[in-house]
Amino acid sequence: MIEPGHGATLTIDLGAIVANWRRLADEAPGLACAAVVKADAYGCGLTHVAPSLWAAGCRTYFVAHLSEAVAARALLPEATIYVLNGLLPDIGSALMAHALRPVLGSPEELTEWAALCVRSGAPQPAALHIDTGMNRLGFSVSEALALAGDPIVARAGIGLLMTHLVSAELPEEAVNTRQAADFARLRAALPGIPASFANSSGVFLGGEAHHDLLRPGYALFGGNPTPGKPNPMRPVVRLEAPIAQVRTVAAGETAGYNARWTANGPRRLATLSIGYADGYPRAASGRGAALVDGVRCPIVGLISMDLVILDVTDAPGAVRGGTATLIGDALDIDTVGQAAGTIGYEILTGLGSRYVRHYVTGTEA
Repeated sequence: MIEPGHGATLTIDLGAIVANWRRLADEAPGLACAAVVKADAYGCGLTHVAPSLWAAGCRTYFVAHLSEAVAARALLPEATIYVLNGLLPDIGSALMAHALRPVLGSPEELTEWAALCVRSGAPQPAALHIDTGMNRLGFSVSEALALAGDPIVARAGIGLLMTHLVSAELPEEAVNTRQAADFARLRAALPGIPASFANSSGVFLGGEAHHDLLRPGYALFGGNPTPGKPNPMRPVVRLEAPIAQVRTVAAGETAGYNARWTANGPRRLATLSIGYADGYPRAASGRGAALVDGVRCPIVGLISMDLVILDVTDAPGAVRGGTATLIGDALDIDTVGQAAGTIGYEILTGLGSRYVRHYVTGTEA
């Protein structure tokens, strides 16, 4: 139900997030399953998501930035928290002060962290990120192999080896095999250190991808980690907007800025109280849709800052004060992303601050 006085309503199912975490953990019985909760828990709200996962048994979390890690630490005093973007200049002291673990991605970062550990009087835990094909962050394979037997590894408190899969959502891609082989070589060169290889899609690549710690993110929040196959995850977010007005237009009339859409006959149009300022992408103009009483109604004209126009000719239940569903039911997060020419990740992380947010716990079991 849309709350009076506001625009759209975003419902987030915390029980579904917990169920998804458990479902992912079940793919590798006996191994630990972490949670990636960067970008405000993929737009779902860290302050609600992190404690729910902790209560379910999740003990390790990954974020991107120091500020996210500090916020997570305030919520989870006993959790293990890794900062994926590494040891940026001048943040080492803050990381140590909050007992946060940097994911070290270069020899320079490793040297700096080791020096900080020496000054602190003891090794402070960190992860070593090895780049096995992404060419973003991380030690090259040769740089990491050269660390075999180097005392700096222990001095810097390296307690986790990790890499990032390039195409885990495409199981047949040869790069997956190459990355797995390189990572196995690294583990052999640096024995005794736990390792993390599998992201959301990597969890479904099988036992060779599991190692010691699963590291899912997107799938926790309802995204499909197995594209082309049925989604094993439960839906998490539901976005609904009120219908502000319904009108009938004649053939030849246009709708929206720049008259991008022209009626090919008499049509009924409904205007929704939501727009790109709410995080609903303008790129979905003329491509996306909403559901009104279960009827798929195309978006027509350009999406504007605060309003979206639907063609509701085939939805007799569309009335002023009614509700349109923009994410939910047949319009899952991946479908919405594809319609906007992007991915579900971007839709999730762009969920706006103007929504009325409702948190429910109804589908954990």
